[in-house]
Amino acid sequence: MTQVVSRTPLERALEQYLAHLTVERGLSRNTLAAYRRDLGRYVAYLVARGRHEPQDVASQDVEDYLLALRTGSDGGSALSASSAARAVVAVRGWHRFWVLDGVTADDAAGAVRPPATPRRLPKAISVDEVGRLIDAAGFGDGAVPLRDRALLELLYATGARISEAVGLDVDDVDATPGRAAVRLLGKGGKERVVPVGSFALDALEAYLVRGRPELAAAGRGTPAVFLNTRGARLSRQSAWAALRTAAERAGLAGAGGAHLSPHTLRHSFATHLLAGGADVRVVQELLGHASVTTTQIYTLVTPDTLREVYQLSHPRAR
Repeated sequence: MTQVVSRTPLERALEQYLAHLTVERGLSRNTLAAYRRDLGRYVAYLVARGRHEPQDVASQDVEDYLLALRTGSDGGSALSASSAARAVVAVRGWHRFWVLDGVTADDAAGAVRPPATPRRLPKAISVDEVGRLIDAAGFGDGAVPLRDRALLELLYATGARISEAVGLDVDDVDATPGRAAVRLLGKGGKERVVPVGSFALDALEAYLVRGRPELAAAGRGTPAVFLNTRGARLSRQSAWAALRTAAERAGLAGAGGAHLSPHTLRHSFATHLLAGGADVRVVQELLGHASVTTTQIYTLVTPDTLREVYQLSHPRAR
């Protein structure tokens, strides 16, 4: 006779929440497994403290659990700040679900903040490496090399996000010599107009004249600037693949070009502008950042340049 193991109220509540995440939010199997692991540890911690019902859990329990995650005092592995933050986010979501579902009257985790994670500096590559990357993207004959070179030139010339670049339509490009620019649609539907330098303009015009018509012939007349081989708008994934291929050709890739992404060119754009003396508020506008604080992180990757500017500019530096 098979023995039926009864679940505790918290374990039943966890299964209900995981079912909600599966059905209502359609999370992937790997994401659900992470939720099950993080919240399963939380349930075990609560039960060990004598908390058996959702209504038993207090804010102090959540605070103490965060400490347990960081130190391993609950018998589990001590987690880094980023891993503990992920686990706390899962806990906060579960408590919020309890309130919305009428299981508890108060959100015990509402005031608990995930631990601050170390500030990661943006990765940038050198000007020479950018040149090698772009040259590698344009290697070969035909429409695709013309497209890939134009795409990477544009990403570096404008600091555009990859979604902004592949979202460009032909009408968003002003190729007038001396005032060439593109109109980018950023986060929150915010538009900005960004100048385009001569290298990117030359690559873009070569693609629009000699490459795009060939690709467009296979499609149904999309206004997109960057097209795939079926004549449809180029996807973010395909643009990423083009960058990885170029990185491998240029000898800049790790395993599969893992350390280079389209955002690498955005970071390099900002870093090189600031290193060249651009005002941080101008770079903020070019990047489409809502706050200059976001842009200021790029100044952290050029300490030698800042020190040199200080030495040359401050009347009492030397």
